Amino acid sequence: MVTALAATPLDPLFAAEISGIDLRVAPSEAMLRDFLEIMGRYAVGVVRHDRPLTDEEHLRFSARLGPIERLMSVNETKLRIPHPQIIDQSNLDENGQILPDDDKRLAYKRANRLWHTDMSFHRVRATFSLLSAHEIPPNGPQTEFADMRAAYDGLPPRVKKRIDGLIAEHDYYYSRVAGGGPEPTDEERRSRPPAQHPLVHVHPGSGRKALYLASHASRIVDWPLEEGRALLAELIAFATQRQFIYAHMWRAGDVVIWDNLCTMHRATPFDDQRQRRDVRRTTVREGSRQLEAVP
Repeated sequence: MVTALAATPLDPLFAAEISGIDLRVAPSEAMLRDFLEIMGRYAVGVVRHDRPLTDEEHLRFSARLGPIERLMSVNETKLRIPHPQIIDQSNLDENGQILPDDDKRLAYKRANRLWHTDMSFHRVRATFSLLSAHEIPPNGPQTEFADMRAAYDGLPPRVKKRIDGLIAEHDYYYSRVAGGGPEPTDEERRSRPPAQHPLVHVHPGSGRKALYLASHASRIVDWPLEEGRALLAELIAFATQRQFIYAHMWRAGDVVIWDNLCTMHRATPFDDQRQRRDVRRTTVREGSRQLEAVP
């Protein structure tokens, strides 16, 4: 079966606008295969719609890509979005009002301005993230993505040899505190134990080697703490040079899908005390891809 999907490159290295697919409509298996082939090549895909996806449409398409991560909460805060599989990345509270400057939830969201890879602090890693734009401030803010395959390719041979076989430990609260958030409680720390992953791996979608980095990466296993952190900082600085970055300028109705196994990303600042930004994310984890859409 021939499908009508097309990819228009948005960057010389990676990222493409994908046309011929409407994420509000359940895709055929042939269309899904073509979509995954495009994603394997470009790693970041932009699908534009004339209106935002409903939460149910967002979940239905996400489930075709694999098991969806469910939101973990250790407090009793009421959720704005009544679906635990949708991560609320807005600056809004459960009543749709802008979060105050001293709200702990906002402090943790601001840590997303650090370069990171979704869910790297889990033992089972994230594959695709799908971020759906419902309400966007005028003129921004952008989300920046870095191609970790191209970054690995660009490393000097001596650095590739040095990092081969190294394991990094990823800790959710390490990045939250580094981003300006408060120290977690003991209960919060127990809820999200660190996870360890190879620093270099082969990206399944393209067969290319890629760095697996994030602001969540707190140390190199079996290395002195400061030496390991210095190496991680050096690699992140290298991988986020301008030539490896695509910056997406959002419009309401956009859905941006990215492959966490070969990219890092970060939010960019905006006036989160005056401007409303409503974006909602699902994250798919490693596991069997679903062949049937969820209701």
